[in-house]
Amino acid sequence: MKSVTFRSLSMLFAAFVLGLFMTSCEEDDGLNESTDTKLGDNIVINENISENTTWTNDNVYQLGGRIAVLDGVTLTIEPGTIIKGEAGNGVNATALLIARGATIMAEGRADAPIIFTSVADEISPEDVAAGNFGSPNLDPNIDGLWGGVLVLGHAPVSASNESGDVSEIQIEGIPTSDANGLYGGNREDDSSGVLKYISIRHGGANIGAGNEINGLTLGGVGNGTVVENIEVVSNQDDGIEWFGGTVNVRNAMVWNVNDDAIDADQSWAGTLDNFMVLTPGDNNFELDGPEGSYEAGYTIKNGIVIANSDKRSSNNLIDIDANTIAHMESIYITDINEGQTVAINPQEAPGVSFGNIFFDVEEANLSDYVKGDEVPDGIEAGQKPEIADKSVFGWTWASQEGAY
Repeated sequence: MKSVTFRSLSMLFAAFVLGLFMTSCEEDDGLNESTDTKLGDNIVINENISENTTWTNDNVYQLGGRIAVLDGVTLTIEPGTIIKGEAGNGVNATALLIARGATIMAEGRADAPIIFTSVADEISPEDVAAGNFGSPNLDPNIDGLWGGVLVLGHAPVSASNESGDVSEIQIEGIPTSDANGLYGGNREDDSSGVLKYISIRHGGANIGAGNEINGLTLGGVGNGTVVENIEVVSNQDDGIEWFGGTVNVRNAMVWNVNDDAIDADQSWAGTLDNFMVLTPGDNNFELDGPEGSYEAGYTIKNGIVIANSDKRSSNNLIDIDANTIAHMESIYITDINEGQTVAINPQEAPGVSFGNIFFDVEEANLSDYVKGDEVPDGIEAGQKPEIADKSVFGWTWASQEGAY
């Protein structure tokens, strides 16, 4: 009888110690929800984020699906943190979606950027800590391995459907069955948080019928949001796309995307200031106008575009809709191929204006690169490689790779 009692007590004590050990391990893992799991060195995020959460740079976070940060919730991401998306297409495409009313506080640093990439990428926290920000195993022209990053807000958009003007609409790349994909409203100063020193790579998974996810999507994002020092590398769809909103973006690098580098729709009313575009697969700029009765314009300024390389060729230099409202200023476009143009007669787009736009071509041939009978005011031939501040991009993979 005494032997049985002793053995039972021993088993209870062992179970108690094991429980303490498991609890300690769970706390050390930094799991924030019971639905998250540990897979090797990665924490797999399987469900939407429904409470304030911090992702730390001693872990790698693996997106197990389309993960939304819900209305009223803040996701904080420490400098130097790596987030990896699993493979998947259609409704299974992985992405991080910041829903309207949610907040992302992702404040990386030049010496510790926050990196969004694919699970196929072997980059580790140790690489980032050592200052090696490029992938150790993936080439910078591999795309479509996961989705991307979408930020949605309550700022105005110019959209319409069969019923007429609408103040909110579903973002492209997110199935209409997911209400977290709605964006738009009437708050110009709306804030979705902070994105600083962010690199987004190898994304753009196809969700069906040629509908892919952009590297960084900004839908109805307000000018209370801070977006600075952004890099998008090798996305299957566009690099950065604005759908309305009033958010400003400063210091953006778009490299090797397979579709348009800079894309603006639905009367975005902000400014892109200081940027570089390197060898996109389609248009360098896709500049569209309002889709509803609300009209607003945007400014794109202080940029360098390397339109082509010996490995990659872009399409139009600038693609413009007839109803586009935009001002382009202080931009230098170089490595231009024959046949590349501003893809509309600028006289047919009265809402578009140019100032100090330099094409790196011979003066006598400048008119060949603009459709229409004459070159519009503000576009001229010349070399102006100093027109943007390239020094701010030293932290990017593109810089470390020597891409420009």
